[in-house]
Amino acid sequence: MKEQQSIPTSKVARATQFVKTGVKIGGNYLKYNVKKMVDPAFTKDELHLDNATDIYDSLSQLKGSALKVAQMLSMDRNVLPRAYVDRFQMSQYSAPPLSGPLVVKTFKNYFGKAPHELFDSFEIKALNAASIGQVHVATLNGKKLAVKIQYPGVANSISSDLKMVKPMAVRLFNLNESDIERYMGEVESKLLEETDYELELRRSMEISKACAHIPNLQFPVYYPEFSANRILTMDWLNGQHLKDFLLTNPSQDVRNKIGQALWDFYDFQVHQLRQVHADPHPGNFLMQADGTMGVIDFGCVKVIPDFFYENYFALINPDTVEDQAKTERIFYNLEFLVDTDTESERRMFSDLFKTMIDLLGRPFAVDSFDFGDETYFDSVYAFADDLAKVDALKNSKVARGSQHGLYINRTYFGLYSMLNELKANVVTNKPDWLVSSKKKQLA
Repeated sequence: MKEQQSIPTSKVARATQFVKTGVKIGGNYLKYNVKKMVDPAFTKDELHLDNATDIYDSLSQLKGSALKVAQMLSMDRNVLPRAYVDRFQMSQYSAPPLSGPLVVKTFKNYFGKAPHELFDSFEIKALNAASIGQVHVATLNGKKLAVKIQYPGVANSISSDLKMVKPMAVRLFNLNESDIERYMGEVESKLLEETDYELELRRSMEISKACAHIPNLQFPVYYPEFSANRILTMDWLNGQHLKDFLLTNPSQDVRNKIGQALWDFYDFQVHQLRQVHADPHPGNFLMQADGTMGVIDFGCVKVIPDFFYENYFALINPDTVEDQAKTERIFYNLEFLVDTDTESERRMFSDLFKTMIDLLGRPFAVDSFDFGDETYFDSVYAFADDLAKVDALKNSKVARGSQHGLYINRTYFGLYSMLNELKANVVTNKPDWLVSSKKKQLA
């Protein structure tokens, strides 16, 4: 892959890149409209592919929050046409890397030395490059290390980038503008945290230690003495990303072991630590043939407030939904319903959210769940498609749902998606208070 010699860091330079992308998108629409006039049966497939390619190429040059938004969107197969998902998934671990001179400059800024002066060896060519930073291989005292280096200017450009990404997302992906505005602050705060490698270092060490007891998980050792605000050094973990791992045709037993480790990892974080690795895309996990899995990149961690936790997960217990008054109270607490709703709106949104809870909570309602069951995922996707067609929701001037739900929903969607790709059958361990009293009586 061709190396990138520089990154636009000024507001003017980055805005210019967005404008160029907008012009290309306009040209793609013009080309589509002309072809549609000639052939009324002409579909939008080519338009989606052209737009996805142009947007990804542009954002991958900008790096940072612009590319991170593409990565986040690629996890949601219900929001985007397939062409966008396929292209944006590349941002998870295959963006164009920075050139060697920029890497050396970053090291000298923080350590006063070039990387080859700190390590016994250092591969100047990046092995992986994603949205916020890229990873290099180094060795020291016989140990193989992974050194993550953040792209220059990423942290300083987050606010302005998000302002420029917003209208593009609203127009192309038919998103609700009030929802976008509501959650922008949450996204911005998390992206700013992801650029703070000193914070990531602390969280990585704390969560790794707390989760070390979970079977079949591996965590790297981190090295504070070779880390800084924009550089993070850790042990190298062996393994393959999900897509490559599945090409090895692992047995069902191995798939289940990895799936179980994933489920238990998130169960412990959410319900015991009340903070969670909220970036569950395949680029952050390394899978091995023996059924073990390495976990990397704790840049995006969502701390779960007690009030949100207690209300959100109360809905997982079927007993709650059977209590109409309690359910309605929680819907207001979580801002699914608002005081300005009419009676018809209250009924409609209540029914929609109850259906959503039933679908997304189904794995919690049983002792074990087969995530390879495509009928379950077909029903989830069908519901999402129907949801996108609800005019009252799409045109609502009121954002629905607490901003804290953004990263929790994203976490579970990412987890479910990975378990689905693994075709894993897992024991759905959970706290006792999430289990229905009726089920306890039958046990």
